[in-house]
Amino acid sequence: MPLSRFYDVRRDEHGDRFIEPFVDGFQLLRLPLLNKGTAFTEDERARLGLEGLLPPQFDGLEGQLTRLDTRYRLIAEPLDRHVFLRLLQDRNEVLFYAFVARHLEAVLPIIYTPTVGQAVQEFSAIYRVPRGFTLTAASAPQAEAALANVPLDDVRLIVATDASAILGIGDQGWGGMAISIGKLAIYTVAGGIGPDKTLPVALDVGTDRASLRDDPHYLGVRTPRLRGEAYFEVVDRFVEALRARYPKAVLQWEDLSKDTAFDVLERYRDVLPSFNDDVQGTGAVMLAGLLSACRLKGERLADQRVVISGAGAGGIGVAGAMVAGMVGEGLTPAEAHARVAVLDSRGVLHDGRELDAYKRPFAQRAEAVASWAAEGATPGLLETVRGLRATALIGLSGQGGQFGEEVVRAVHAHTERPIVFPVSNPTANTEALPIDVLRWTEGRALVATGSPFDPVELDGATYPIGQGNNAFVFPGLGFGAVLARARKVTDAMVLAGAYALAAYTAARHPDRVYPPVAELRALSIEVAAAVMGAAVADGVADEPAIADLDPDARIAYVQARFWEPRYLPYRTAGSDADRGEG
Repeated sequence: MPLSRFYDVRRDEHGDRFIEPFVDGFQLLRLPLLNKGTAFTEDERARLGLEGLLPPQFDGLEGQLTRLDTRYRLIAEPLDRHVFLRLLQDRNEVLFYAFVARHLEAVLPIIYTPTVGQAVQEFSAIYRVPRGFTLTAASAPQAEAALANVPLDDVRLIVATDASAILGIGDQGWGGMAISIGKLAIYTVAGGIGPDKTLPVALDVGTDRASLRDDPHYLGVRTPRLRGEAYFEVVDRFVEALRARYPKAVLQWEDLSKDTAFDVLERYRDVLPSFNDDVQGTGAVMLAGLLSACRLKGERLADQRVVISGAGAGGIGVAGAMVAGMVGEGLTPAEAHARVAVLDSRGVLHDGRELDAYKRPFAQRAEAVASWAAEGATPGLLETVRGLRATALIGLSGQGGQFGEEVVRAVHAHTERPIVFPVSNPTANTEALPIDVLRWTEGRALVATGSPFDPVELDGATYPIGQGNNAFVFPGLGFGAVLARARKVTDAMVLAGAYALAAYTAARHPDRVYPPVAELRALSIEVAAAVMGAAVADGVADEPAIADLDPDARIAYVQARFWEPRYLPYRTAGSDADRGEG
């Protein structure tokens, strides 16, 4: 079966890949996966009915990138740059990814965090060209027929959101589609998955944000958000249709509210290979960062006492990863849990409080925390830091400025080199500014944030600020699961991604907590290889070719299948060649 109703990718007698289009002329130029613009050769223009439709001058990929560089530098505002790049993606996918790959560190904050937060909020206003798949309660009964309208026939990686908890800005309705699009752009440019193998999905089950429902220009469903059985009826139909249409696909759940994320993950993780990046990806990235910080301190993870502010999907995911890492270093589960305290808006989680089910596994014993605060009171952040004698503080609260001087100094009182990770996004929600944390700790703190920050200059020294970005793990996790043809994304596969990130940082940047974002592509190859190995070890890999590969051979296997943004030659339908993989 061809990759699409519009084209296929085949191989010639020498094994070289080429595109066989099933459309030509004006229609071909309007398909971003096929359009090369001025890079169509004279012969291709003649055979594909493009003569007279393009400028006379041939200009290849390098020339196009030079023109883009010039134009892009003239755009000042981040959102305007985001829109410029999204329109480029909707016009010419290869050129878009070539540009992003060339400027990855500078462009990542534009196509994803933090600028994507504003793009989500204004998505109806900046909407131009259809992209992705939307399912609503009204269309759910016809989910299979609707999904059949997607013109891609070999999708392997899907990001789906209901937009109930976007970054730190909450319920954003149909605007969450911008998150799915942005995540998949990173999967392609940094994770090696071809753009014709990906599909962004918005599950529009309404919104509780009245300002959206009352906005005459809002393009989503204008009803209150579905919950309970009505919600799962929509998601069930989506999953059923997905399994029928794309049986080889891996699904990433994205930005689901904390009261839904864990239920969705447990309901479907054994139905199709799937994971939740906010829970598992965030946990893996924070675990890797803590491992790197411990290496810089000359200590073990099991020696740390960790306070996590924020008990949403991310905070609970991080707590689970910390406990798993400590158990891996020899602690019992009970010992590890006692070293990881989590706080929600009412204070530290403990078993004397009424707690949601997903929080209970990370509750401290009420008698253990009784002395941390006034009698009968639930300990707050400062009291928990002091009571636990915390050596590490992680912020996923979404509360800008929450880590004040007194709190940070309290962590410093328990360790020579405190670990302080204020990682809430976007930038306005960061719990503390890196320069303040370093000033309050006389430059001793090991700091990482969620959004990008420039290096800090303090007392004649320069401190690079690590970015605890989920993009360090999820592209390789997804690609590794796809290449392994994993039947399930296991906990061990996620942890393998975390340890691969920590190992990469130690080997190439021994003085840093995280590597530079510019190295995402090289890092993702190693993460994917480690994930494949864990899939084999867990017995969930259905790809026989990887069963007996050693670590170096797995890396070579990933490299050979890593999609690169370059133009392929065109041959008209009927060429004598064997079809190959795209």
